Amino acid sequence: MPDDETRILSRPATRPTRLGVQSSGGHHPPTWFLPLLTLGIVLAALNLRPAITSLGALLEEARTGLGMSGTVAGLLTSVPPLCFALFGIAAPRLSRRLGPTVVVCAAMGAIAAGLLIRPFARGTAGFLAASALSLAGIALTNVLLPVIVRRWFPGRVGSMTGLYSMAMAVGTSVAAAVTVPMTHALGGGWRAGLGLWAVLAAIAVLPWLPVAREGRRSRAVTPEAIAATSTGGLRITRSRTAWSLACYFGLQATGAYITMGWMPQIFRDAGVPAGTAGVLLALTMVMGVPLAFVIPKLAGRVRNQGVIAFVLGLFGLAGYAGLSFAPAGGSWLWALLLGVSNCAFPLAITMIGLRAKSAIGVVKLSAFAQSTGYLISIPGPLLIGVLYQHSGGWDLPLALMAALMVPQIVVGWLAGGDRTIEGECGVRD
Repeated sequence: MPDDETRILSRPATRPTRLGVQSSGGHHPPTWFLPLLTLGIVLAALNLRPAITSLGALLEEARTGLGMSGTVAGLLTSVPPLCFALFGIAAPRLSRRLGPTVVVCAAMGAIAAGLLIRPFARGTAGFLAASALSLAGIALTNVLLPVIVRRWFPGRVGSMTGLYSMAMAVGTSVAAAVTVPMTHALGGGWRAGLGLWAVLAAIAVLPWLPVAREGRRSRAVTPEAIAATSTGGLRITRSRTAWSLACYFGLQATGAYITMGWMPQIFRDAGVPAGTAGVLLALTMVMGVPLAFVIPKLAGRVRNQGVIAFVLGLFGLAGYAGLSFAPAGGSWLWALLLGVSNCAFPLAITMIGLRAKSAIGVVKLSAFAQSTGYLISIPGPLLIGVLYQHSGGWDLPLALMAALMVPQIVVGWLAGGDRTIEGECGVRD
């Protein structure tokens, strides 16, 4: 994360102590609190994507077992962004009422419960409902982990954000890579392969139980919470940059969820073994581990981040072209190229910090760009499923994926301009 962004987002909400934080009400957390909170953050981050990528690796088996059509399977891959948009909006209100650590603890429980119930569903409706329960927990955690990091680690925002970003990328890629082999080891049933991930989520609940109890004791109204609820004079919908960034976030999320939901099926239809297809998805996802550190630093050193958005878009176009013409022959290269392209996510997050010059501006831009962006991303995976079912192949779906990369490049270029939303909205310092 760039230094300027870190300074904006990491203004201490509390007074530092030898443990790193003290509540504004004078409450000192016990010595065990921050180490256990760190473990909880890492375990939570590990569980933010396996519910999605494990299903992508076994989508064909789940479709057959539940009697899903291609259209319904496409709907299933659209559920994650829908839940992220809907439940993410509720996170600030729940956090103010209960405290962020309590909400994340409950969210971990929801993830575990959904993953445990999902394999036992006998119909599509039950499967979707259980998936939505897990995704609701993921959505709340997505929003509140940065809040918890700023609250309890005011002097280590960058390092802690990097730690949980890396854990999230590891969880994403490992789930994609090992779900199929573990399914075979458990006897070949897709239900067992999906239910296995409930164990990791249940483990993640354990450190959050004492953390949530202690977090309730030290709740305080922080500057970040005040900024998040304040209306101020900033009307973000008047900013062209805000709209460009929201569209960029939405289009990159569209590509990411299409990739997580459908890439293994694309390779399998081309004759690639199921286990290898899962590993190829893992390669695509694991590219986010190193690039999540490189791209934000690079973005902070250039005046126009649109150049980076342009280059990432070219990687995506090359990857989709390869999948169209030689999906099996160059599978490893196409997975690598799309992995680079999917790193538009850390670029979008970085630009949120760079396009606002005040704390309240960052909060408002982040909420607007992410909620609007996830709503934009919902139709993409569903449309891919419809095209796949009615065309009987991947030519039309891949053409659509490549076509969507063009407006992503355009709005990424516009969002990367050296300006701020406050300047566009006429807000003075």
